[in-house]
Amino acid sequence: MVGGAIGDAFGAVVEFSSIDAIKEKYGKDGITDLDCAESGYAEITDDSQMTLFTAEGILRAITRGNQRGIGHPPISIYYAYQRWLVTQGYPKHDQYKGIYNSWLLEIKELHARRAPGNTCLSALLSREMGTIEQPINNSKGCGAVMRVAPLALALTVLNHTKENIFNVGAESGAITHGHPSGYLPAGALAHMIASILEGSDIFKALELAAVVLQGYEGHEECSAALANALELADSGMADSAAIKKLGEGWVGEEALAIAVYCSLKYSNDFRKAVVASVNHSGDSDSTGAITGNILGAYLGINSIPKEWAQKLELRDVIVQIADDLLTGYQEVAEWYERYPGD
Repeated sequence: MVGGAIGDAFGAVVEFSSIDAIKEKYGKDGITDLDCAESGYAEITDDSQMTLFTAEGILRAITRGNQRGIGHPPISIYYAYQRWLVTQGYPKHDQYKGIYNSWLLEIKELHARRAPGNTCLSALLSREMGTIEQPINNSKGCGAVMRVAPLALALTVLNHTKENIFNVGAESGAITHGHPSGYLPAGALAHMIASILEGSDIFKALELAAVVLQGYEGHEECSAALANALELADSGMADSAAIKKLGEGWVGEEALAIAVYCSLKYSNDFRKAVVASVNHSGDSDSTGAITGNILGAYLGINSIPKEWAQKLELRDVIVQIADDLLTGYQEVAEWYERYPGD
């Protein structure tokens, strides 16, 4: 969670810049350190905002399951995204009167528009929940994969199978993104993180996720992108050239492929991986966030430069919700207050 937020904040300041513009501003090596706002903190974007609400959604689904014997994570995550809409300046909707009791809504720093994706906004403002069977649109944007990591952590702690984690990840992506190349990368990333948390290295995690991915209709674009990432990571090609071959990261399979490339090539160096993942023409905050998710899970919190973690906006909130994901579930009043069952 912390790794993903740092990658997001790292890439946020160069998200809409070409690689030439990045080098012109930051030097020949591009951006290599967190660029803080006037507040003194490196600001997160909609990527980390939605990641926090994904975490809250899955935790509330777990509460519902324990209280009532049944819980459907994608529905609880959908409700969480409706709460995120409030932080973006949209009014609460009468259709969902009972869902706005959220501690995240009380955090004023979350009530900030940080270039939210049009696909996420339009899908959620329709007040209809997309599914794999009934897609809400034909978007393959990266807005699904960039937010999915928390559910992998929560469901791994609760001993769900990796196949189920893949499916829940894909279903949560389909809430807003109806094209297979939009929601299947979310499933693949969730599966990869689950494998990493169970002890796999990044190569093995990719291999296992790729097998499950191929069982889904419409997997071809995502499968091909991941195969290309694997080949390029072992090619010796310069990062800028390799990432250019993978794309710009605006769509799901490209964002995941860029992050996988950087994570494989710099699997033992969080700093180098994140720097590589944001220095390109394209969606730098999303590729940075996904890379940070993968290596944060693989290398752990101590691998993240302390000076970066100290500069991270909402670090304490992110750590709190990450600790709750690791807990899995607690039958105590404080838990029910933070995560009431939807």
